[in-house]
Amino acid sequence: MSYRLSLLDKSPIAEGEGATGALHRTLNLAQQAEAWGYHRFWLAEHHNSTQLASPSPELLMAWIIGQTRHIRVGSGGVMLQHYSPYKVAENFNLLASLAPGRIDLGVGKAPGGLPLSTRALQLGVHVAEKGSFAEQLALLDGWLQPATQQHDEESLVATPQPTRPANRFLLGASEESARLAADLGWQLVFAAHLNGDRELMERVLARYHQLSNGQRALVAVQVVVADSPAAADLLVSNLRFFHVNVQGGQSVNVASLEQAERYVRQGGYSNYVIEPRTPSLLKGTAAQVHAQLEALHQNFGIDEFVIDSPVVEEQARLKSLELLATHRLVAA
Repeated sequence: MSYRLSLLDKSPIAEGEGATGALHRTLNLAQQAEAWGYHRFWLAEHHNSTQLASPSPELLMAWIIGQTRHIRVGSGGVMLQHYSPYKVAENFNLLASLAPGRIDLGVGKAPGGLPLSTRALQLGVHVAEKGSFAEQLALLDGWLQPATQQHDEESLVATPQPTRPANRFLLGASEESARLAADLGWQLVFAAHLNGDRELMERVLARYHQLSNGQRALVAVQVVVADSPAAADLLVSNLRFFHVNVQGGQSVNVASLEQAERYVRQGGYSNYVIEPRTPSLLKGTAAQVHAQLEALHQNFGIDEFVIDSPVVEEQARLKSLELLATHRLVAA
C-alpha cells in the first residue's frame, strides 16, 4: 500500500479509572503503535475536561520519547492562541534536541476547550499585543528557524538550537489554512475527523497542493475496525458530534449537545447556531477500511492518514488499531 498511517491520541479516561490510568494507556498505545509500524504518534490538547487527560501534549511527548525508540512523536496540536510563540519554540527545540529527527510540532487554531478554560489560559494577555493567529504562527515559525548569527547577549534565539528541528504542521479545514501553511512552508493536516465534507476537503487539498508547489497534505480521519461490520457499528452507535457557529466569536466542534450549550453559556453568546456534523468516520473490517483509505488515496492524492479512534474502551480500541495495522502489513 502506498500511504502511511499515523495515530492521534486524546488520552481518554475510561469509566471507573483516573487520569493516571489513562495516561499509562497512552504510553502503552505509543509503544504498541511503534511495534505495529505506525509512522507518527500525536497527542491532542484539551482543557477542563473530565473525559480527557491531556492538556499539555509537550509534557506527554517528553515522557513518551524516553520510552519509545524510533516512532515520530508530536502534538496534534498545540493551541497557539493561548501561548507565547517564543515559549512554544523553546519547548519544541528542547524536545527536538532530546530526540533528534523524531519530533513533530502540530499547531491548531481551536481553543481546545470551552470559554472558561480559554479565559483562564489567557489571563493577563493583552489581546492587541497578541495579534492574529496568522501573526502568531509567523512569529513561531521565525523562532523555529536556525539562528543565522552567533548567539550573544544582545540577540534573542529560541534555545537550545537542535541539529534537526521539529517538523511543522498546521491543523485546519479551510482554504485559509491551506494558504497560511503554504506561505510558511508548513505541512497542512486537513481535519476530516472534525469535518467530513468531501467537497470542502477536495478544494482545500487542491488549494494547498497548488500553493505549496506540489506538497501533499495529511488527512486526519476517525477509524473503527472490528471483526465484522456489525461489531464496528456497535462500537460507534453512541458517537455524536456538533458544530457551534457563533456570530462574532470563534466557532468550535464539540462531542455533545450538552457541551455545545455549555460553550454558548460560558461565552455569553446570543447569536449562534448549533448543528450536528458528520465526521469522516471509516468503519468496518480491516479490509473494508483499507479499501476506503485506498479510495481516498487514489481520488485525492493523500499519502498519509492520521488515525483518530473514537473508541474509549481499551481492549476494543487496541484491537481496532492492531487490526488496521496488521492487515496493512499482511496486504503489503
